[in-house]
Amino acid sequence: VQLQASGGGLVQAGDSLRLSCTASERTYAMGWFRQYPGKEREFVAATVFRGEATDYGTSVKGRSTISRDNAKNSVHLRMNSLKLEDTAIYYCAAGTPRTDWTKYASWDYWGQGTQVTVSS
Repeated sequence: VQLQASGGGLVQAGDSLRLSCTASERTYAMGWFRQYPGKEREFVAATVFRGEATDYGTSVKGRSTISRDNAKNSVHLRMNSLKLEDTAIYYCAAGTPRTDWTKYASWDYWGQGTQVTVSS
């Protein structure tokens, strides 16, 4: 499965941003992680095929929405009220997480990463 992420860029604090990821084939779950320099990937959000289960990382909960377009094998992440600490490389993930899906090791496939930079 190949994943292609898009939508990153330079935005100002307080703005909104929409990240998108398209998979080459359907997978059970799709999600997003982010990574700061020298740190492990941090869980951002995830959802399953029909959206019957979604989850958000503590740092983005309440100001982010993850959604799927199953017709296009895509997942979207809208983040509002962006903060300086949202600056990171964002990675799309897909697969069938067999354990804790907030752990990056649980996922099967990864996109190439897209840089999000939030400026003051």
